[in-house]
Amino acid sequence: MDTNTIEGTTALKLKFTKLLSNNQGIIPVAVQNAITSEVILIAYTNEIAFKETIAKRKAIFWSTSKNKLWFKGEESGNTFTIKSIFVNCEQNSLVYKVIPDKGNICHVTENGVAKNCFYREINLETLELEFIS
Repeated sequence: MDTNTIEGTTALKLKFTKLLSNNQGIIPVAVQNAITSEVILIAYTNEIAFKETIAKRKAIFWSTSKNKLWFKGEESGNTFTIKSIFVNCEQNSLVYKVIPDKGNICHVTENGVAKNCFYREINLETLELEFIS
């Protein structure tokens, strides 16, 4: 794993300005494995991505970094089938319960094994990130 990338670092670099792009009409989506209840990732959706998700029953998001639709797994084959969708009380965030179609769930791997996107824990004493086995 490349320790110089944001994915490989142990330095805490939270991006609090991420939702400043909300003028695009996006809301956060927590993605949860419907079988294991493991939280896989947090992504964003807009009206177009949400409608595509409903129509295809596959997880489709809005990429805030690329400013376009992101069909999860379109290139890698690591797609997610939607099993159910939940909305919060204020209707400003969603939970997608999904089945990973191919088993892999994140672009980050360690020794060739796919991880979920929450593979580091914040050490509350040092504020360093610690990799979880």
